[in-house]
Amino acid sequence: MNIEALAKPEVLSQPVYEPGKPTEDVARELGLDPANIIKLASNENAFGSSPMAIEAARRAMNQAELYPDGGCFRLRAKLAAKWKLSPEQFVIGNGSNEIIELLGHTFLRPGDEVVMGNPAFVVYKLVTLLFGAKPIEVPLVGHKHDLAKLAAAVTSKTRMVFVPSPNNPTGTANTEAELYEFARNIPDHVIIVFDEAYAEYLDAAPDLRPLISEGRNIICLRTFSKIYGLAALRVGYGYACAGFATLLNRVRQPFNINSIAQVAAMAALDDEAFVSRCCSANQTGLKQLESGFAAQKLEFVPSVANFVLLKVGEGSWVFEALQRQGVIVRPMQPYGMPEWLRITVGTEEQNTRLLASMSKAMGRG
Repeated sequence: MNIEALAKPEVLSQPVYEPGKPTEDVARELGLDPANIIKLASNENAFGSSPMAIEAARRAMNQAELYPDGGCFRLRAKLAAKWKLSPEQFVIGNGSNEIIELLGHTFLRPGDEVVMGNPAFVVYKLVTLLFGAKPIEVPLVGHKHDLAKLAAAVTSKTRMVFVPSPNNPTGTANTEAELYEFARNIPDHVIIVFDEAYAEYLDAAPDLRPLISEGRNIICLRTFSKIYGLAALRVGYGYACAGFATLLNRVRQPFNINSIAQVAAMAALDDEAFVSRCCSANQTGLKQLESGFAAQKLEFVPSVANFVLLKVGEGSWVFEALQRQGVIVRPMQPYGMPEWLRITVGTEEQNTRLLASMSKAMGRG
């Protein structure tokens, strides 16, 4: 029996997402001690997890026999208080990735077009293709989204447009004024997805709630995986008008967020001291890396996120050379940038080791 003959055509042509290798796998393959490997590949929080979140998660394990709150009522109420919105304006996902997929379930049909920058988070394209829609990729200008070019790519077939700010993998961001002008010039048949996964790292993140109040067809995505350090628990959320969120909650599966993750996320929202420390440490780490790259005469994209895009020439070769030294980074070949690596900001010690390893890999140390 040919099982592939029974599958939808979109599944057979679907690209496969390539995550970074876990530390343990790299250690086993290269014969390294896992304790001596540093991972600066996945934009995780190098400064750990919110202590308040971890303590709440430990307590929640005492009721692991119970199903979670299927509607995430308490988490949505907590988010509503934080954002001064109503609980009905939120949808909670197994990471913000799931919400991107929910958008596909709800709005995308075969033949629709989805506008996105290139390079940008690869999941936008993967979800577009999964639902039989066509990705329209608009090249970045100076490693930054040119919103006028994005708007110009919108046609009568466009169903959705993705605007990540800061952008992954370039670490660049658009201003609040630019985002407002863009949103107010996009026709009503188009849904705008503002991906704010790294917004907490900005000195002053744009406030896009007034666009929601104006009745724009927008949704903003956030995650607990980055600044809050809860990547292992997979919690993300979107906020929009109540009608928009209600549609997404119609296709969201119940119990998609486990109880441990829900209570950890709620506690993390209260841990403002942790967020402040991480932002400050990240700024210091960015300066350390960028100064180090400049000293080695390596081209990089100035970043406002928790990672730096670095041009090294033969990206795959340098990636492998760093791995042999126990330093894991992210090669950008899957993003069509074979000369580049994406490097997560680490602790001071990790950054120092990365810079020394990079010098050696480039034949300078």
